[in-house]
Amino acid sequence: MADLFIGVDVGTGSARAGVFDAAGALLATAKRDIDMHSNDAGHVEQSSTQVWEAVCASVREAMGQAGAAPSAVRGIGFDATCSLVVQGPEGGLPVGDPDHPERDIIVWMDHRALDQAARINAGQHDVLKYVGGRISPEMETPKLLWLKENRAEVYDAARHFFDLTDFLTWRATRALDRSACTVTCKWTYLAHEDRWDPDYFRAIGLGDLADEDFARIGASVVHPGTALGAGLTEEAAAALGLAPGTAVAAGLIDAHAGGIGTVAASGGAGDATRCLGYVFGTSSCTMTTTADPAFVPGVWGPYYSAMVPGMWLNEGGQSAAGAAIAQLVTLHPATAEAERLAQAAGKGLVPYLADRALELAGDPSEAVRLAKGLHVVPEFLGNRAPFADPQARAVIAGQGMEQGVDSLVALYVAGVCGLGYGLRQIIETQAAQGAPIDTISVSGGAGTHPLTRQILADATGRPVEVTECAEPVLLGSAMLGAVAAGAQPDLQTAMPAMSRIAATCQPAGGAIAALHGARNDAFLTLQRTAREIRQAEAG
Repeated sequence: MADLFIGVDVGTGSARAGVFDAAGALLATAKRDIDMHSNDAGHVEQSSTQVWEAVCASVREAMGQAGAAPSAVRGIGFDATCSLVVQGPEGGLPVGDPDHPERDIIVWMDHRALDQAARINAGQHDVLKYVGGRISPEMETPKLLWLKENRAEVYDAARHFFDLTDFLTWRATRALDRSACTVTCKWTYLAHEDRWDPDYFRAIGLGDLADEDFARIGASVVHPGTALGAGLTEEAAAALGLAPGTAVAAGLIDAHAGGIGTVAASGGAGDATRCLGYVFGTSSCTMTTTADPAFVPGVWGPYYSAMVPGMWLNEGGQSAAGAAIAQLVTLHPATAEAERLAQAAGKGLVPYLADRALELAGDPSEAVRLAKGLHVVPEFLGNRAPFADPQARAVIAGQGMEQGVDSLVALYVAGVCGLGYGLRQIIETQAAQGAPIDTISVSGGAGTHPLTRQILADATGRPVEVTECAEPVLLGSAMLGAVAAGAQPDLQTAMPAMSRIAATCQPAGGAIAALHGARNDAFLTLQRTAREIRQAEAG
């Protein structure tokens, strides 16, 4: 068998593995679910042991489906959510309830560190310029500060603090190198200067990490795609069903892997700086590549070499995207009936609603008319960009007394439109600050439906590209493996060599464009009014 490469993606709810050939063709995939534990205090936790087991099982199954011999796999790449893993001398340490020591991961969406983030932002340290001016409670230094202040015994006992991606590469190789992607985007590493800023850590109350020369969070930082250690260890190879010594690449955050898998695909613009990567999953991330740094208030970055080595990256998005739609549709009285109809049709609820919208509208662009009078600002988990406001909340306007399934379809369409206007807001904000784009390349499970893609194109007024590979996030990680193995010289070469554009959704003009323009104005008004009310109530 020809050379093969494996991409592993650990999302919020599952671990997935894909087997690819050298041209980027997907041969097989497999998935394992991951448990998540949350409470109303904003704590969200997982187990790194379960994550690793899910990864190994997914790789073994995908290899079996592909009929691939371990010796055929030359390289493997990992991506994951930007979650914090806490490891002691003998394994994971409990990040919350001591009665559950297996829960050693603070998940990216955990908001326990709101107070810590606010205090850090009040200090206005220079490094904050490289996270859009305000650090988010989703990032790792506020979470580390929360641990130190609330679980001092765990913080003190920890030998390593990992971003989840770096934990996976460590489990695979025992190499302690961190990816420039993870530590730059979520830990305040200054990749353009190849250094941590000790003054920042001392100013916020984490000076001990600086005193230790950052050994617990990453003394060695390398570019994504760099080959780590001596490849897979004997133990990891046995667990994964692969050969010892197989090349392992420094990884990426999951959204950034989706960007690598899409933004420079052949058949498109061929220029990563002209295409915005939109990774549409539980949350959404926007990936904008620039040759020079663009400072955009409220948008994370600019980050150097965080996705494409040698280039700058601005990262925006929505803290809840697919999760916002899932939350929205549960609020309607027809949800139970729609779930029964979806089950009878062999579909999930959201795909059923999207199909029904297409059936009612007859054309994807016409579906916006179903949402007449309904408007949704889907900020259930705050505004990630361009306001960096974790306290923001959703607004639903125009809902009447209707209780039928088709009124639920209308609410669903309004929610997708709301996500589109939020994306448009990010694009326009970035363009005003020197980071314009021409096209959008969508990846992630929530963006797979043709209705969703067309609404995004119409709502933003930009063409939306869809890549040939149905799993561009996995493909992005497989590209890392190809670079680490030497099968591709670098990521810039791998991106067009292993990814291709399959279709493009052009934005509608005329009356549909005008309707979206009016609805976008309403979105901005509702969003602004909700923010003003909240500020007034805060006094």
